[in-house]
Amino acid sequence: MKDPNSTEPRPERRWAWRVGSIAGISLYIHATFVLLLVWIAMSHFGAGHDLVVALQGLLLVVSVFAIVVLHELGHALVARRFGIPTRDITLYPIGGIARLERMPEKPSQELLVAIAGPAVNAVLALAIYIGLQLSGAGTTGNPLAIGGAFALQLMWINISLGAFNLLPAFPMDGGRALRATLGFWMTRHRATVSAVRIARWLAVAMGIAGLLWNPMLAVIAMFVWIAAGQELVADQVKTVLRGASVADAMVTELETLAPDTGLGTAASKLVTGFQHDFPVVEDDRVVGMLTHDDVLRGLHTHRPGLTVGDVMHRQYPIAGADDDLEGTLGRLVPDGSPVVVLHDNRLVGLLDPEHVGALLAIRTGGAMLPKY
Repeated sequence: MKDPNSTEPRPERRWAWRVGSIAGISLYIHATFVLLLVWIAMSHFGAGHDLVVALQGLLLVVSVFAIVVLHELGHALVARRFGIPTRDITLYPIGGIARLERMPEKPSQELLVAIAGPAVNAVLALAIYIGLQLSGAGTTGNPLAIGGAFALQLMWINISLGAFNLLPAFPMDGGRALRATLGFWMTRHRATVSAVRIARWLAVAMGIAGLLWNPMLAVIAMFVWIAAGQELVADQVKTVLRGASVADAMVTELETLAPDTGLGTAASKLVTGFQHDFPVVEDDRVVGMLTHDDVLRGLHTHRPGLTVGDVMHRQYPIAGADDDLEGTLGRLVPDGSPVVVLHDNRLVGLLDPEHVGALLAIRTGGAMLPKY
């Protein structure tokens, strides 16, 4: 059977564009990041700055996000060393996110993955500092003075980004490093609970400081509090699903379509049935996936004679029926599209968030997962 880790999810993503790949990892830019660049340019022009100053401001922002990409790439490449694929890296105005299929279970591995990003920032800052010293930039003044030259700004940005990410709170790298460190002495679940408790105490302290001095700290505190709770719930989900296979949660009663099926026929099946995603099968092989969005996109073109094969996507996540369910959850696409489940290269089912939730309900006796 084809290795499920070798198939990427389809490249189309809502409000994000693929701009290339680094080390085999797709790189996306979210639409809001482009809006940020436009806003910065307009701010400079509105302040009466000329084109050169505006371009310098844009160059600084682009350089900062290049640093963010390298930070996330550090996580991704270390995770790859432990056999954990990274689905993609997406740039947002607030930073970047590398979507790993899962975090390592071994504390030593999780610790290395967590600190890889800040380590990249430390190396970049040191390289810039050495470059400034070798170039003689520090002979007429203090090369560590904040502000000033472009290189100095980038050096301090690396230092700040690395230090901020080492805060011992989820979702920062320091929170995961803290859990990994605690994991050397206790179970992963207890380590997660302890790390979440510490993160929330930190969030309370930041919130108080934010109310007294800087409102931005209060916003960050709220973000940390929510993210810590999400991390605990995610850990509880993993605990409940431990030992389950993909076959335990996949949908087996489903309808398939052929590539030459008319798009109108597919739309009718979508409207009259309960199935929202259709595997496209030819000669007993899955050759594509047709989703609700694919059908709507095809209908909006108003092109006559469109078939399923014209609008389906040919890249999709796959898994084996016997694969570990917990480890497969990272392949679920954020828009809800299912994972194609194969056995001996033949379609045997689909895995979607709805049926994973049903299995969770069964295993917890219908009770909601507890919240911390």
